[in-house]
Amino acid sequence: MRAPLRGERARLTALYAALLVLAGALLTGVVYALVQEGLYSTISTAVTTAVPARRLQDLPDPWATAGPAAPLPSAVPASPGPATGRWLVPSETLAITRSVSDAAGSAALDRLLTVSVAVLAGYALLSVPVAWWAAGRVLRPVGVITDTARRLSGENLLGGAPGGSWGRIALDAPPGELKRLADTFDGMLGRMEQLVSAQQRFAANAAHELRTPVAVQRAAAEIGLAGEPSPERVARIRSKLIEVADTSERIIEGLLLLASSDQGIRERRRVEVDGLARETAAALAGEADGRGVRVVVRAGPLTVDGDPVLLERLLHNLLANGVRHNVPGGRVEVRTGPAGIEVANTGPVVPPESVPLLFEPFRRSAARTHAPGEGAGLGLSIVDSIARAHGATASASANPASEGGGLTVRITFP
Repeated sequence: MRAPLRGERARLTALYAALLVLAGALLTGVVYALVQEGLYSTISTAVTTAVPARRLQDLPDPWATAGPAAPLPSAVPASPGPATGRWLVPSETLAITRSVSDAAGSAALDRLLTVSVAVLAGYALLSVPVAWWAAGRVLRPVGVITDTARRLSGENLLGGAPGGSWGRIALDAPPGELKRLADTFDGMLGRMEQLVSAQQRFAANAAHELRTPVAVQRAAAEIGLAGEPSPERVARIRSKLIEVADTSERIIEGLLLLASSDQGIRERRRVEVDGLARETAAALAGEADGRGVRVVVRAGPLTVDGDPVLLERLLHNLLANGVRHNVPGGRVEVRTGPAGIEVANTGPVVPPESVPLLFEPFRRSAARTHAPGEGAGLGLSIVDSIARAHGATASASANPASEGGGLTVRITFP
């Protein structure tokens, strides 16, 4: 942890205090210059109200005379002059008046300078605690963010704190840069929570899915082959073990494919998706006929930069889901075009609220029955991962019962 006097708060305090002192010094200098500029004329105006002169700067140094056209003010008596009838003003009186004005101006400036320097010194001392307090107020949200990040863990990230979630800042502050930073941090924590939660569910579901075939294999070996089984019984157990091994292999292959697609695409090339759609539909035609499902392909031109193997797997999973989760006499329609890929199938009615969950690993629209050929529940999660690897988005919507039920999945490329 940084020392308090060497951290950002100390640096902000030094910066704020320096700016405050500089502003005070500039203000003091400006006030002193303005007062000095107008002080002499102000004192002259005040003094000439009691001194027999028009303006101090017009006062003569020797004896001055004033004609009849310019009568002297009556405030100061003048001495009578020669027989010409003119009046004379003593130069001593004028000199004293000038000296008093100069002394008053100098004393006022000295007093102003002394008071200004004293006030500036006090202002400088007061600016340090004020700057320290202001820096603390500015950095308070940063401290809240730091404390929240320090105490994060898997439990409180998922809202495990009593009385509320410790994994969020929820900064109570006016709009600004730090408020946006805290809200962005909260949004990041929300996405992390979703990822951690999905990872935990994925690990739990994967362990459950792999534990089932292992348990079946163990039971078949311990019970089915106990004692001296007949050749027919050995053959049944053998076929059962092979079937369970195939199921485990499909789960593992799906997990590996999901992991590889999550890592992104290393090499891209131009892929004609419409051609892949026709080939994939032709490859699944036999299974579709066996289930009584009709596959319709409306392949418009669509070419993207990507991995042909992953794109083929995406189309295969979409068509296979449409065929397998259908009803006898149902239909699967595949469309490609500039907007992307759309696969719509009839089948059981899917609750709209459960549609987003179908893209999570091991999620199914119906409970698992462990029937032969049943998928592992990774189909749409692999589709979503491959779509994201190609910069596309996967979405789904439930078809109403009036249109035959089922699901419509769309892959939108940028």
